[in-house]
Amino acid sequence: MPSTVQVGLPGLDFPHRDGPTITEQFRAFDAQHPWVYRALERLVEERLAAGAERVGMKALFEALRWRQPHGIKGLNNNYTALYARRLLAAHPEWASVIEVRRRRSP
Repeated sequence: MPSTVQVGLPGLDFPHRDGPTITEQFRAFDAQHPWVYRALERLVEERLAAGAERVGMKALFEALRWRQPHGIKGLNNNYTALYARRLLAAHPEWASVIEVRRRRSP
């Protein structure tokens, strides 16, 4: 059976990007809010001290948001994987605790 090319079908177009990548947005946010990394680092340490065997970055983001009385403007859930990788680069001993997946975006 011959294959058909499905050009122009709705939902099959790749989005066109004009703005900064997620990594670029993350780097800008991280540079403007260095305390966020330190707070996430402390949260991981707290969870491990409490006996946690796994630590989820999205749960840490939510805990961090709850601890800030006015929230954290710009703390995007797209940054969870990038913060996880940064934490693991500084703390390779946490590799069995923080799971990361293969990156698909720049």
